[in-house]
Amino acid sequence: MVTYALDVTIADPAGAALASLAGARALVARAPAAERVADAVRNEVVEGRLRPGGRLPEQALSHALGVSRNTVREALSQLVAERVLVREPNRGVFVAVPDADAVRDVYRARLLIEPAAVREGERADDPEAVGRLRAAVQEGRAAAARADWPGVAGANQHFHRALVGLAGSERLDQQMALLLAEMRLVFHRMSGVREFHEPYLDGNDAITRLVEAGERERAAREVASYLRTAEAQILAAFADL
Repeated sequence: MVTYALDVTIADPAGAALASLAGARALVARAPAAERVADAVRNEVVEGRLRPGGRLPEQALSHALGVSRNTVREALSQLVAERVLVREPNRGVFVAVPDADAVRDVYRARLLIEPAAVREGERADDPEAVGRLRAAVQEGRAAAARADWPGVAGANQHFHRALVGLAGSERLDQQMALLLAEMRLVFHRMSGVREFHEPYLDGNDAITRLVEAGERERAAREVASYLRTAEAQILAAFADL
């Protein structure tokens, strides 16, 4: 189940998220526009610029993206169906606030998808695809070196997106984008960003080394163990909220 904070609004509608969305105009100009708008808004959630409980005013989004309010409304409806947003009658559309049941369900999906992508993926031997794993590891290390813990969290999202990218499936890539959007909302509910994400830098590196060495089965087992550990850690944190 997912619960929602009904009285929280975006404090600065002209802030970072809307400014970033304005940069997506070129993508949104391609058809179908509503799908592109949904992709742009979802990406703002994945990258941490839209937070749980924030209100998404249609007029502000329409202006930022240069599209009609009808297009924005259609895109937001898609994201509501994906459980990234929720629509409250007479109040508007808000970013979802996930609960423990949502965490469990997201991890059920991730435990099926991510280890299989490593074990069976058609691109697990592709240097370009594997290189994205290494790039995400390096991104995380660099962010940690400058004490940019939100940056470490973002790099971790990019790492898991790259893991699923080993499958070579556009449909799985799209599904992972939905899951990562929900995961970002989960992380926003937790305190101690550094304490949670920093230990996984070594885990990401270890998994990448196994994939680089062609040890797919061992890498898949490490991914599964890693995800189970993360799930347990998150649920323990949620129990204290």
